[in-house]
Amino acid sequence: MTINSESIHVLQSSLKLPCGAILKNRIAKSPMSDSLADGGGDPTEAQIRLYERWAEGGVALSFIGEVQGDPRFPEKPGNLVLGAHSNQNLLRLFSRRAVIKGAHIWPQIGHAGALSHLPISQPKGPSALNFEGLQCAGMSIDDIHELPDMYARTALHAKTVGFSGVHIHAGHGFLLSQFLSPLFNHRSDGYGGSIEARCRIVLEVINNVRRAVGPSFPVGIRINSTDQLDGGLTEVDALEVVRLLDQTSIDLIDISGGTYFPGAKAISENASLGPYFIDFARLAKGVTHVPLILTGGFKNREQVVDALTSGAADMVGLGRAMALNPRLADTWLSEEGGDPEFPKFESAPPGGITAWYTMRLTALGEDRENVFEMGLPAAIREYEARDAQRCIKWKNKFSYLYT
Repeated sequence: MTINSESIHVLQSSLKLPCGAILKNRIAKSPMSDSLADGGGDPTEAQIRLYERWAEGGVALSFIGEVQGDPRFPEKPGNLVLGAHSNQNLLRLFSRRAVIKGAHIWPQIGHAGALSHLPISQPKGPSALNFEGLQCAGMSIDDIHELPDMYARTALHAKTVGFSGVHIHAGHGFLLSQFLSPLFNHRSDGYGGSIEARCRIVLEVINNVRRAVGPSFPVGIRINSTDQLDGGLTEVDALEVVRLLDQTSIDLIDISGGTYFPGAKAISENASLGPYFIDFARLAKGVTHVPLILTGGFKNREQVVDALTSGAADMVGLGRAMALNPRLADTWLSEEGGDPEFPKFESAPPGGITAWYTMRLTALGEDRENVFEMGLPAAIREYEARDAQRCIKWKNKFSYLYT
């Protein structure tokens, strides 16, 4: 495909969401676990600066990955937490600095469920599981009934401190994704069995969040197109989830895929693939009127333009590409363009590439990416050492949860 002024116009065009909010272009910084909160759930200067840089760089929308409403079930101790113990002034500062140049900033509200970080959690999921490397208790019906209000409180908190929307995390094997997946969800009550029953809690969460934030506040959701695991969510069922979401007040559906599961290879570790979920997105466009954002595997501007002009998606989310060039949106919105050069890693251990990119985000937040020369072993060591220290602070701050 030739990148011409017409193609650039597609990227530059605004997107109006069902709630009435306007996204200024078609490029988003996708949710990533930046691991830059302070270990007690509050933002740091480096985290605030990171999202400020993406806004400076021209994105229409940035998602803050892995934001928790219940500190008992975090993905990592570097997660942001919105709750009674949050530093409200820092959160307001965060939201102000991340919306410059007309950008939106939406926290991705989650609950890690069965994948909650063991050193600071006692994991619970839809069903009790006992796999090698993955054990969790099953949630009671009361536990489940508490979830919609928890998500609603967290969303309202996000609105109150100035974030411009919220994103419900129902992908990548975390709690709501676990309800959707028969690999995690073995329930025989109204929250398990058919895909409609497995999706019930997701719809209840959306309804409560919408009531809390009102009709004009953007509410998005991330879902898996497939778990990419035997016995997990299939594309057929995921398409039914999209049909069900079409009947809700959701404003943006973020199509992703893959599940963090012990021993499972993350699809993002396979650098040879192009956009991962574009075929599913094309099918999803046929069953919903809700705008779709497609995430995963975009390496160059031509792929992004093709996804938009072919009608596969209304917006594209970029993660690792944005970690390599925080001004990538402005670069791709210009005639000149230019694609990021992705590093190549040989014999990467499990999680090693994720650790490297996480430390790269730290360098961006500290404005020192020009001297960032960390290799995989060093990145893993620093990433794990930092998490260990944050676990201590997390336990101290949220000690009342462990009694």
